[in-house]
Amino acid sequence: MKKYLSFFLVLIVALLSFVGCSKEKDNNSGVKKDESNKITFMIPDWGAPTQEMLNEFKKESGITVKVQPTSWDDIRDKVSIAAAGKKVAADIFEVDWSWVGEFKSAGWLMPIEMDKKDIEDMPTIKSFTVDDKIYALPYANDFRIAYYNKDQFAKAGIQGEPQTWDAVENGCKALKDNNIVKYPFSIPLGADENATTSFIWLAYTRNEVIFNNDNTLNKESALDALTLIDKLNKAGYINPANRTSNGMTAYKQLTNGEASFMVGPSSFVSRVNNPKESKVVDQVEPIMIPGKTGKAKVTVPYAEGIGISSFTKNPKACEKFVKWYTSPETQIKLNEELNTMPTRTDVLKKLIDEGKIKNAGALLEEAKIVKSPFPNGVPKYYTKMSTEIFNTINQMVNGKLTPEQAVDQMANKVDALAKENAE
Repeated sequence: MKKYLSFFLVLIVALLSFVGCSKEKDNNSGVKKDESNKITFMIPDWGAPTQEMLNEFKKESGITVKVQPTSWDDIRDKVSIAAAGKKVAADIFEVDWSWVGEFKSAGWLMPIEMDKKDIEDMPTIKSFTVDDKIYALPYANDFRIAYYNKDQFAKAGIQGEPQTWDAVENGCKALKDNNIVKYPFSIPLGADENATTSFIWLAYTRNEVIFNNDNTLNKESALDALTLIDKLNKAGYINPANRTSNGMTAYKQLTNGEASFMVGPSSFVSRVNNPKESKVVDQVEPIMIPGKTGKAKVTVPYAEGIGISSFTKNPKACEKFVKWYTSPETQIKLNEELNTMPTRTDVLKKLIDEGKIKNAGALLEEAKIVKSPFPNGVPKYYTKMSTEIFNTINQMVNGKLTPEQAVDQMANKVDALAKENAE
């Protein structure tokens, strides 16, 4: 009897041990499962979703997102340093349009699959596409659109918007001659990135080309843009301070009432009528960018996107998040919470129709003709190229180079970079 009792006791202990191990395995599995549903998101403060939005995402997906607010200037360095050790600075991070070529070439971004309908609804997605593969999704829209102060133009005897560059020049002359404003035209000309982007949109919207199919500079288009900048500069229509100030200072000349016309970020659609930022509320109208013989047929995007680290251990969770973050519903919420300009055309139209984006003017019409000026996607050497471009422009506006000399210098530098990096 004792023998049987001992046997049963041993059997019970063994069963209890097995159950305990099973529970431990289940608990361990649970921890691993929980960890696979946790991802990190590095984004500047102005792009970070609210905790309420993140809670909603967790409720519908089971995925926890930890936001790492990081300044825009620091993100690129943090991503590159972590990637050197094949680690993530964050599973998902901000991707500026100008970083795409470099990040893709370095192998830091995971391609993202999107259906045709979504691609067509987000025209600025072209800026994040290389070799027909999407490497980031645009969440904050920014493209170039023109603005003119209709009240100031009217005071100079000009009725209606300028639709050609000849009309812009004539308007600037009338505004200056009649002492309406001293410097009617604003454009960034300092030795920084804003001078490069201004040169690109000007050349591209006037000629629909700026870089050739082999990534070399289209000299004819470049010279055309440089000649116009030089002409406006020498005529005294542009504030000389723009040669040394940053881009935002130049753009704010419009909201300060110091300039009557500019082509600038689409965010100024809201800024010009914000009493906290503008001295010209209800005076400025967003219009289509002028062209040579009529309104320009294209505009240039400079959007912000988010991408997935190629070193993430949770790619499925990351892909689910980036698609949620750029979905129509979230875009509407981001506009409400952060005043972010939607990248989806349907959402943009909805917010304009509902009066949530006021003073829209030509905003929707311009958004529909967004096109990337880079035939092969943003090149990986963009930062070096931009430096050569803005330094050359700055030398020209300071009288050190003629437009012809400037285009030769620029072409030599850009073409050398293109050939050096040809694949």
